[in-house]
Amino acid sequence: MFRRRTTTEAPAETATEPTPSEKAGGTGGKGRPTPKRREAEQARKTRVSAPRDRKEAVRQQREKSRSERARMQQAMATGDERYLPARDKGPVRRFVRDYVDSRRTPAEYLLPYFLVIFIFMTLPMPQVRVVATYLWLVAIIIVPLDLLLLGRRLKKKLREEFPNDSHRGALSYGIMRSTQIRRLRMPKPQVKPGGEKI
Repeated sequence: MFRRRTTTEAPAETATEPTPSEKAGGTGGKGRPTPKRREAEQARKTRVSAPRDRKEAVRQQREKSRSERARMQQAMATGDERYLPARDKGPVRRFVRDYVDSRRTPAEYLLPYFLVIFIFMTLPMPQVRVVATYLWLVAIIIVPLDLLLLGRRLKKKLREEFPNDSHRGALSYGIMRSTQIRRLRMPKPQVKPGGEKI
């Protein structure tokens, strides 16, 4: 049990012959060429260094937030999903935006319409004021009815297109978007009225 091994018993594992790359001290290629000195120095210079004082830290933070805002605005204009805010991200929200933007609704003209009514109300002519009152009533009836129909159609479409995804907040997102003037909508519309891609 505690005696020496005899010389006849050979070790189970034999040493393998090292490859030329192992002889040179490496374990294999790194998969990319070694950068030139100039490139390495340039990369080192462009790395973000730790701020030296509080003012430097504030300046770096401002620059970072400014670049993030610019990237987000660019994404809002182009519809790039990577940099959109959380409320606009995802295939469900994109579908809602495209669905709303592909049609014209009375709600998107609501603000200019109310402005015209307000101007009519301020005029000193009683007949014009009566007309403005009727126009006001028409808007109060038509716009909520149209939004209700839009909500029902959108809900049905979402169930068909995304049966397994969460639709939480998508309906209110679409209704709010439909009440905005088309030119002021953010992210910018990616489809024309009628459904054609821009």
